[in-house]
Amino acid sequence: MQRSVDLAPLTIFQTPFPHFHAPCVMSEVLEDKVLHWFEADAPWRLTVTEFYEQYEFSLLEASLPTEVATLCDSDTLNVLRCSIESSFKVVLSDAVEVTAHKLTAGHRIGIHNDYIPGKETHRLLIQLNRDWVEDWGGMLLLFHNSQPESVSRVVMPVSSSALGFAISSGSYHAVSKVHKGCRFTLVYSFSADESVTGT
Repeated sequence: MQRSVDLAPLTIFQTPFPHFHAPCVMSEVLEDKVLHWFEADAPWRLTVTEFYEQYEFSLLEASLPTEVATLCDSDTLNVLRCSIESSFKVVLSDAVEVTAHKLTAGHRIGIHNDYIPGKETHRLLIQLNRDWVEDWGGMLLLFHNSQPESVSRVVMPVSSSALGFAISSGSYHAVSKVHKGCRFTLVYSFSADESVTGT
């Protein structure tokens, strides 16, 4: 049976920090249904902080259409959890957060590392958009450190592609300014199982 979301095949990288990239993780049918909901009825809320401005909401707290709910069901979360565990040689707890982000023209996300001691340890980003092209901006940037000139990799937000990474004090990344279109991202946040990692 075909899975709703499947990270295989994926490629693992160690530079500038441990991460993997998967070129296509969901079917065109599911991708279109999720995009339609994001564009028409999803409960977006604008969030503004010191280093980013975007629309967002939690999928676990929202009323999801049946065709979208598969993104958060136990089978999908288990598949994603197992892929991350295998890729990074870790054991993850059952705790997970699933949020959606929307960047529109003028939005950007500054350089940051997502690291908060005692919080999430691994993150998975699934990009969704309509026929994104390079001129629209919104590139995912990976850095060696917190300085802009240390950029190591530029990842175009190709729809249905995914990037997963181990959160650390060195996992610096950013999103360049969006010039056109809507750049949607599904964000899955996992935590290491402390009962295992603490032994």
